[in-house]
Amino acid sequence: MGLFSKNANETAYVGGRKHWADVIKNSGPGELMIWRQPEEDFNTNSTLIVMPGEQAVFVKGGTVEQVFENGTYRLSTENYPFISRMRNALTGGISTFHCVVYFVRTAHSEEIRWGTSSPIQARDKVWGVRTSIRARGSYKVHIDNAARFLEKLAGGHASFETQEGLNRYFINEFQSKIKSVISAGVNNLNTELIGLDAKLDEFSGLLKPVVDEIFENYGMKCSAFSVSALDVDEEKYDMIDESQLEAIKKRNTAQGEASAMQILGEGWERQQAVNLMNTLAANPDAGGIGTMGAGLGMGMMAGGMFGSLAGQTFSSQAPGAGRPASAETDVKTEDPVERLGKLKRLLDAGLIEQSEYDARKQEILEGI
Repeated sequence: MGLFSKNANETAYVGGRKHWADVIKNSGPGELMIWRQPEEDFNTNSTLIVMPGEQAVFVKGGTVEQVFENGTYRLSTENYPFISRMRNALTGGISTFHCVVYFVRTAHSEEIRWGTSSPIQARDKVWGVRTSIRARGSYKVHIDNAARFLEKLAGGHASFETQEGLNRYFINEFQSKIKSVISAGVNNLNTELIGLDAKLDEFSGLLKPVVDEIFENYGMKCSAFSVSALDVDEEKYDMIDESQLEAIKKRNTAQGEASAMQILGEGWERQQAVNLMNTLAANPDAGGIGTMGAGLGMGMMAGGMFGSLAGQTFSSQAPGAGRPASAETDVKTEDPVERLGKLKRLLDAGLIEQSEYDARKQEILEGI
């Protein structure tokens, strides 16, 4: 190698070689959080330009020499033209006075999304059921201490770090802290878990200090943290809703039937007796009316109603046929129109023949 051989790293400079004084400025992609400028071992009095929203970390001899805010600076190194090449000749072209610049973005990051990798177990104290919750949201960070960020995350071997890389780096630590805080908060609630969205701001406020503590150790700050959703498994709540709707339906039906009974009163009982006789008439295999009524489980009340209706209808027979005199007196005092109506219902039900109906009808009419 010649006495004035170039440092192999000089290929990163404009034109492939170092100049008397170079201009060092960020040439990395804008979405990166940290970028190691490829030009290194630059000559003394080179110019450093730092743009708004970033900081420059000047590393000299493996030590952070200084952190520069936005502005223009002249750098002092141990490298001088020609002299540095003479020194480098003894080390194979590698500078013995190594220097490099890292550009760190201090502007707020774009929104970084997070979500729990597994459900959080919880118990609803109102309904006494166990369910699960999944949480998700987003956060934004910015680098507050560029030197610490470089030492903790990037080191001397990393050329850059993306937001997604940052998210992957913290994912396990995030999961542990987020689940712990949400689990404690949810299980302390005395309200049902449906409707947790009303508490999103509250949980966001609980989690931000926890996340801040994580980032602070790495020279960063959390500029915003939000819980956008707490998704509760609703399967068991659907079952509860269905059972409640069924209970409401049964209660409303019972109330409706009770109201109808109160409105119809005795008239309803008379109609039920007529319906019973219609059922018996439509059943050719039925035995005696009393037997059929008992077989249908109608009980004493149904039998009484039927007997009363039938007795009143057939009470127009002559006293000599075995009817008590008191019954005859009751029949005669009964409204003929009502007697004719009952007689007609028996005919329509098929319980008497047409000839019987005509005879009884004639008898009632003659008694008017």
